[in-house]
Amino acid sequence: MNLRLLASILLTSVTAFAVAQNATEIVRKADEMMRGEKSSYSEITMRIVRPKWERSLSFKSWSKGTELSLVFITSPAREKGQAFLKINREMWSWNPTINRTIKLPPSMLSQGWMGSDFTNDDLLNQRSIVVDYNHSIAGEEQVEGWDCWRITLSPKPDAPVVWGKMILWITKKHYLILKSEYYDEEQNLVKTELAHQIKVVDGRTIPTLYELLPADEPGNKTIVELNTIKFNIDIKDSFFSLRNLTQVK
Repeated sequence: MNLRLLASILLTSVTAFAVAQNATEIVRKADEMMRGEKSSYSEITMRIVRPKWERSLSFKSWSKGTELSLVFITSPAREKGQAFLKINREMWSWNPTINRTIKLPPSMLSQGWMGSDFTNDDLLNQRSIVVDYNHSIAGEEQVEGWDCWRITLSPKPDAPVVWGKMILWITKKHYLILKSEYYDEEQNLVKTELAHQIKVVDGRTIPTLYELLPADEPGNKTIVELNTIKFNIDIKDSFFSLRNLTQVK
Protein backbone atom coordinates (compact mmCIF):
# COMPACT_ATOMS: atom_id res chain seq x y z
CA MET A 1 0.00 0.00 0.00
CA ASN A 2 1.17 3.50 -0.79
CA LEU A 3 2.69 4.99 2.39
CA ARG A 4 1.04 8.36 1.77
CA LEU A 5 -2.36 6.65 1.43
CA LEU A 6 -1.76 4.64 4.61
CA ALA A 7 -0.80 7.79 6.51
CA SER A 8 -3.95 9.51 5.26
CA ILE A 9 -6.15 6.61 6.42
CA LEU A 10 -4.49 6.55 9.83
CA LEU A 11 -4.82 10.32 10.21
CA THR A 12 -8.52 10.17 9.29
CA SER A 13 -9.13 7.40 11.82
CA VAL A 14 -7.28 9.22 14.59
CA THR A 15 -9.11 12.48 13.83
CA ALA A 16 -12.52 10.75 13.89
CA PHE A 17 -11.64 9.10 17.21
CA ALA A 18 -10.51 12.42 18.70
CA VAL A 19 -13.74 14.15 17.65
CA ALA A 20 -15.81 11.36 19.23
CA GLN A 21 -13.73 11.57 22.40
CA ASN A 22 -14.09 15.35 22.48
CA ALA A 23 -17.87 15.14 22.13
CA THR A 24 -18.09 12.63 24.97
CA GLU A 25 -15.81 14.73 27.13
CA ILE A 26 -17.94 17.83 26.49
CA VAL A 27 -21.10 15.96 27.52
CA ARG A 28 -19.38 14.55 30.61
CA LYS A 29 -18.18 17.99 31.70
CA ALA A 30 -21.63 19.49 31.12
CA ASP A 31 -23.23 16.71 33.17
CA GLU A 32 -20.76 17.20 36.02
CA MET A 33 -21.25 20.97 35.93
CA MET A 34 -24.85 20.51 37.13
CA ARG A 35 -24.47 17.27 39.09
CA GLY A 36 -21.10 17.89 40.71
CA GLU A 37 -17.98 15.86 40.12
CA LYS A 38 -18.67 13.80 43.25
CA SER A 39 -22.06 14.72 44.68
CA SER A 40 -24.72 17.42 45.00
CA TYR A 41 -27.69 18.55 47.07
CA SER A 42 -30.47 20.80 45.79
CA GLU A 43 -33.81 22.29 46.78
CA ILE A 44 -36.12 22.74 43.81
CA THR A 45 -39.51 24.19 42.96
CA MET A 46 -41.41 22.73 40.02
CA ARG A 47 -44.40 24.44 38.40
CA ILE A 48 -46.59 22.33 36.10
CA VAL A 49 -48.53 24.55 33.69
CA ARG A 50 -51.56 23.47 31.67
CA PRO A 51 -53.99 25.58 29.58
CA LYS A 52 -56.68 25.48 32.30
CA TRP A 53 -54.72 24.95 35.50
CA GLU A 54 -51.32 24.88 37.12
CA ARG A 55 -49.81 23.52 40.30
CA SER A 56 -46.49 23.62 42.11
CA LEU A 57 -44.45 21.20 44.16
CA SER A 58 -41.14 21.42 45.96
CA PHE A 59 -38.57 18.74 46.61
CA LYS A 60 -35.06 18.01 47.84
CA SER A 61 -32.61 16.03 45.74
CA TRP A 62 -29.36 14.27 46.64
CA SER A 63 -27.00 12.58 44.19
CA LYS A 64 -23.61 10.91 44.35
CA GLY A 65 -21.74 9.97 41.22
CA THR A 66 -23.89 8.68 38.40
CA GLU A 67 -25.35 5.69 40.21
CA LEU A 68 -26.98 7.06 43.38
CA SER A 69 -29.82 9.57 43.71
CA LEU A 70 -32.68 10.26 46.11
CA VAL A 71 -35.58 12.73 45.78
CA PHE A 72 -37.91 13.76 48.63
CA ILE A 73 -41.14 15.74 48.11
CA THR A 74 -41.54 18.58 50.65
CA SER A 75 -44.80 20.17 49.40
CA PRO A 76 -47.72 20.36 48.80
CA ALA A 77 -49.02 18.69 51.97
CA ARG A 78 -50.96 15.96 50.17
CA GLU A 79 -47.80 14.73 48.45
CA LYS A 80 -45.23 15.56 51.13
CA GLY A 81 -43.15 12.55 52.13
CA GLN A 82 -43.15 10.75 48.80
CA ALA A 83 -39.61 9.76 47.88
CA PHE A 84 -37.74 8.22 44.97
CA LEU A 85 -34.49 6.27 45.00
CA LYS A 86 -32.06 5.16 42.31
CA ILE A 87 -29.23 2.69 42.92
CA ASN A 88 -27.30 1.77 39.79
CA ARG A 89 -30.03 0.93 37.26
CA GLU A 90 -32.75 0.09 39.79
CA MET A 91 -35.36 2.61 40.95
CA TRP A 92 -37.98 2.66 43.73
CA SER A 93 -40.71 5.00 44.96
CA TRP A 94 -42.09 5.37 48.50
CA ASN A 95 -45.61 6.61 49.24
CA PRO A 96 -46.32 7.22 52.96
CA THR A 97 -50.08 7.44 52.35
CA ILE A 98 -50.25 3.77 51.44
CA ASN A 99 -47.10 2.87 53.42
CA ARG A 100 -45.62 1.08 50.46
CA THR A 101 -42.35 0.94 48.53
CA ILE A 102 -42.69 0.14 44.82
CA LYS A 103 -39.89 -0.88 42.49
CA LEU A 104 -40.26 0.97 39.19
CA PRO A 105 -40.20 -1.37 36.19
CA PRO A 106 -38.46 -0.22 32.98
CA SER A 107 -41.89 0.44 31.42
CA MET A 108 -42.45 3.27 33.94
CA LEU A 109 -39.28 5.18 33.06
CA SER A 110 -41.04 7.03 30.23
CA GLN A 111 -44.02 8.03 32.38
CA GLY A 112 -44.41 11.59 33.64
CA TRP A 113 -42.86 12.27 37.05
CA MET A 114 -45.47 13.63 39.50
CA GLY A 115 -47.70 14.64 36.59
CA SER A 116 -45.03 16.87 35.01
CA ASP A 117 -43.50 16.86 31.54
CA PHE A 118 -40.35 15.28 32.99
CA THR A 119 -40.17 11.49 32.97
CA ASN A 120 -39.00 9.23 35.78
CA ASP A 121 -35.92 8.64 33.65
CA ASP A 122 -35.20 12.40 33.35
CA LEU A 123 -35.28 12.97 37.10
CA LEU A 124 -33.66 9.80 38.41
CA ASN A 125 -31.38 8.29 35.78
CA GLN A 126 -28.27 10.43 36.38
CA ARG A 127 -25.87 8.29 34.37
CA SER A 128 -27.81 8.09 31.13
CA ILE A 129 -26.54 10.91 28.90
CA VAL A 130 -22.88 10.10 29.55
CA VAL A 131 -22.90 6.31 29.64
CA ASP A 132 -25.80 5.11 27.51
CA TYR A 133 -25.30 7.22 24.38
CA ASN A 134 -22.73 7.72 21.64
CA HIS A 135 -21.86 11.39 21.14
CA SER A 136 -20.96 13.37 18.04
CA ILE A 137 -20.46 17.06 17.35
CA ALA A 138 -23.06 18.04 14.72
CA GLY A 139 -22.14 21.71 14.46
CA GLU A 140 -21.83 25.00 16.27
CA GLU A 141 -24.57 27.55 16.98
CA GLN A 142 -25.42 30.43 19.28
CA VAL A 143 -28.10 30.08 21.96
CA GLU A 144 -29.13 33.31 23.72
CA GLY A 145 -25.81 34.88 22.72
CA TRP A 146 -23.66 31.97 23.92
CA ASP A 147 -21.39 30.08 21.51
CA CYS A 148 -22.38 26.42 21.71
CA TRP A 149 -21.50 23.00 20.37
CA ARG A 150 -24.51 21.13 18.99
CA ILE A 151 -24.02 17.52 20.01
CA THR A 152 -26.10 14.54 18.90
CA LEU A 153 -26.63 11.67 21.33
CA SER A 154 -27.53 8.30 19.81
CA PRO A 155 -28.39 5.40 22.14
CA LYS A 156 -25.92 2.55 22.35
CA PRO A 157 -27.21 -0.89 21.31
CA ASP A 158 -29.41 -2.43 24.04
CA ALA A 159 -29.04 0.65 26.29
CA PRO A 160 -32.06 0.89 28.64
CA VAL A 161 -33.00 4.43 27.61
CA VAL A 162 -36.24 6.22 26.82
CA TRP A 163 -35.10 8.42 23.93
CA GLY A 164 -34.32 7.46 20.35
CA LYS A 165 -32.08 10.51 20.03
CA MET A 166 -31.13 13.65 21.94
CA ILE A 167 -29.55 16.88 20.74
CA LEU A 168 -27.75 19.11 23.24
CA TRP A 169 -26.52 22.67 22.84
CA ILE A 170 -23.56 23.05 25.23
CA THR A 171 -21.75 26.35 25.76
CA LYS A 172 -18.06 26.50 24.97
CA LYS A 173 -17.64 28.57 28.14
CA HIS A 174 -18.61 26.89 31.42
CA TYR A 175 -20.01 23.75 29.64
CA LEU A 176 -23.67 24.63 30.21
CA ILE A 177 -26.51 22.74 28.53
CA LEU A 178 -28.70 25.64 27.34
CA LYS A 179 -31.01 23.65 25.10
CA SER A 180 -31.98 19.97 24.81
CA GLU A 181 -34.21 18.26 22.28
CA TYR A 182 -35.65 14.80 22.98
CA TYR A 183 -36.75 12.49 20.13
CA ASP A 184 -38.64 9.19 20.13
CA GLU A 185 -37.55 6.02 18.35
CA GLU A 186 -39.16 7.26 15.11
CA GLN A 187 -37.01 10.42 15.37
CA ASN A 188 -40.01 12.66 16.10
CA LEU A 189 -39.39 15.60 18.42
CA VAL A 190 -41.13 14.94 21.76
CA LYS A 191 -40.04 17.91 23.88
CA THR A 192 -37.53 20.73 24.22
CA GLU A 193 -35.80 21.91 27.38
CA LEU A 194 -34.47 25.47 27.68
CA ALA A 195 -32.17 26.82 30.41
CA HIS A 196 -32.34 30.41 31.70
CA GLN A 197 -31.19 32.73 34.48
CA ILE A 198 -27.48 31.90 34.51
CA LYS A 199 -25.94 32.80 37.86
CA VAL A 200 -22.90 32.02 40.01
CA VAL A 201 -24.04 29.47 42.61
CA ASP A 202 -21.72 27.70 45.06
CA GLY A 203 -18.69 28.84 43.09
CA ARG A 204 -19.80 27.84 39.60
CA THR A 205 -21.77 29.48 36.80
CA ILE A 206 -24.97 27.54 36.07
CA PRO A 207 -28.56 28.00 34.84
CA THR A 208 -31.05 28.25 37.70
CA LEU A 209 -34.32 28.04 35.74
CA TYR A 210 -35.45 25.40 33.23
CA GLU A 211 -38.46 25.25 30.92
CA LEU A 212 -39.65 21.96 29.45
CA LEU A 213 -41.97 22.29 26.45
CA PRO A 214 -43.82 19.29 24.92
CA ALA A 215 -43.77 19.41 21.12
CA ASP A 216 -47.38 18.35 20.49
CA GLU A 217 -49.18 19.91 23.48
CA PRO A 218 -49.41 23.70 23.03
CA GLY A 219 -49.83 25.54 26.31
CA ASN A 220 -48.27 22.75 28.36
CA LYS A 221 -44.93 23.27 30.08
CA THR A 222 -43.01 22.48 33.24
CA ILE A 223 -40.81 25.09 34.89
CA VAL A 224 -38.06 24.09 37.33
CA GLU A 225 -36.29 26.59 39.57
CA LEU A 226 -33.16 25.79 41.56
CA ASN A 227 -33.59 27.50 44.93
CA THR A 228 -30.50 25.99 46.55
CA ILE A 229 -27.71 23.83 45.22
CA LYS A 230 -24.45 22.65 46.80
CA PHE A 231 -21.77 20.66 45.01
CA ASN A 232 -19.38 17.93 46.15
CA ILE A 233 -20.83 17.61 49.63
CA ASP A 234 -19.80 14.86 52.04
CA ILE A 235 -22.42 12.12 51.77
CA LYS A 236 -22.10 8.40 52.45
CA ASP A 237 -23.23 5.69 50.05
CA SER A 238 -25.40 4.25 52.85
CA PHE A 239 -27.61 7.36 52.64
CA PHE A 240 -28.99 5.93 49.39
CA SER A 241 -30.81 2.91 50.80
CA LEU A 242 -34.32 1.46 50.84
CA ARG A 243 -34.39 2.02 54.60
CA ASN A 244 -33.54 5.70 54.25
CA LEU A 245 -36.05 6.04 51.42
CA THR A 246 -38.82 5.75 54.02
CA GLN A 247 -37.08 7.90 56.65
CA VAL A 248 -35.43 10.79 54.80
CA LYS A 249 -36.67 14.30 55.63
